[in-house]
Amino acid sequence: MAGLPGARSASPGSPPALDGSFLLSPLGGLMGAQAVLGLLVWSLIAATTYHLHAAYGWVMFVSLFFWILTILFLVTYLLQLHQKFYMVPWPLVLMISNAVATVLYLTAFVTSAAAVQPTSWRQWDYNRRAAASFFACVTMIIYGVSTFFSFRAWKGLGSNAATSQVTDHV
Repeated sequence: MAGLPGARSASPGSPPALDGSFLLSPLGGLMGAQAVLGLLVWSLIAATTYHLHAAYGWVMFVSLFFWILTILFLVTYLLQLHQKFYMVPWPLVLMISNAVATVLYLTAFVTSAAAVQPTSWRQWDYNRRAAASFFACVTMIIYGVSTFFSFRAWKGLGSNAATSQVTDHV
């Protein structure tokens, strides 16, 4: 798993260890930002009367689904569980997940921004929906940047996938 920060070889029988240096890496920092911003998006939408507007159901689904998925990936990398399950191509899985999240957050951002009504009967709903649209746009950008970094990690920065899989686990 060349290109991923904290890619040390762990023996299969050892207990999971916390890899704090992962949060200092570009992918770790972006993943932490995705978790915080995704939490903001879905909590701002959840604090409104979103059930009265069908468009916000999509925004809620995208933001909550990818927030949970990001938390799972973050825990996986923090506890170095990706090294325990080395048969899974984690850089590829992370890249695909980030790319799909970017596209779906684009649709959620556009949907949320288009559904914001300045003549809302509740002013705080308008403010929260507008803020959720803004944070959905920022989250989409963060997922896009993370897609770039995870693509570079997947490509191994010059090494091929076969040699990186063999050398990491021998």
